[in-house]
Amino acid sequence: MTGPATPGRRLSLNQWTTKSWSVPQAVDGCLRHGIEAIGLWREEVAAYGLAATAKRVADAGLRVSSLCRGGFLNTSSWLDDNRRAIDEAAELDAACLILVVGGLPGVVPGRALGGGVSRDLAAARRHLAAALEVLVPLAAERGVRLALEPLHPMYCADRAVLSTLKQALDLAAPYPGDRVGVCVDAFHVWWDPEVYAQVARAGAAGRIASFQLCDFLVPLPADVLLGRGMMGDGVIDFPPLYRAVAEAGYAGDIEVEIFNADIWAADPDTVVATMKSRYEAIVARAESRDAAR
Repeated sequence: MTGPATPGRRLSLNQWTTKSWSVPQAVDGCLRHGIEAIGLWREEVAAYGLAATAKRVADAGLRVSSLCRGGFLNTSSWLDDNRRAIDEAAELDAACLILVVGGLPGVVPGRALGGGVSRDLAAARRHLAAALEVLVPLAAERGVRLALEPLHPMYCADRAVLSTLKQALDLAAPYPGDRVGVCVDAFHVWWDPEVYAQVARAGAAGRIASFQLCDFLVPLPADVLLGRGMMGDGVIDFPPLYRAVAEAGYAGDIEVEIFNADIWAADPDTVVATMKSRYEAIVARAESRDAAR
């Protein structure tokens, strides 16, 4: 699935940017603010009901830019949970199912280390390849595209042993691009000295399944999961990354996905209005630089 060519119409609200909104509130918020796509989270979909969510989104005429999330392949229940996630993505007609692949076996996000932790990082990464061999055919049967999301290296132990686009693209390489793609999340890839070369590689292989925006805050909060800020409030230079993704041929929706306690506590309509204006400023700066070249 791809979004319309007009950049302003490609903006998508990732549901957790306005975490206090339920599914119907988020859908209604998109309509109020003229946003045509939404990225949904499985927890919120389950709370409202899968069939009810699919109907509410379809009736509103919104695209589902992604479903977050599958993955966490380091757990004992990974196969059953990802089967359910694939079925949910199919029901919602999501452009992709985001896979946050998981950290080291036995490491649980937010919990102190206990017994049974494996420190064999290479083995954890080998397991990803074996798990994809199982998941890709299941997703293909349902017409679901999987999107591998590399996360910033600070999350390697507990959330994703994929840390770079290169790693994600290497893992996806055995499969068709329309079956296994990658998520280019600015927060996670901005630091990578190879990011522009790997974005171009992803585009050439037709593997950019999702493009997500938010800023990298300095200093990070004590809970680094909540260190994502509104664009312009951190250190990321967005226009070059936006241009690189565009030049790589990606024409799909562009999600703003922010985990931030202050933003979650703010008025969601104000958050969405700010999100729109900051996004439009990124697009305008990127296009003005293109025109000047």
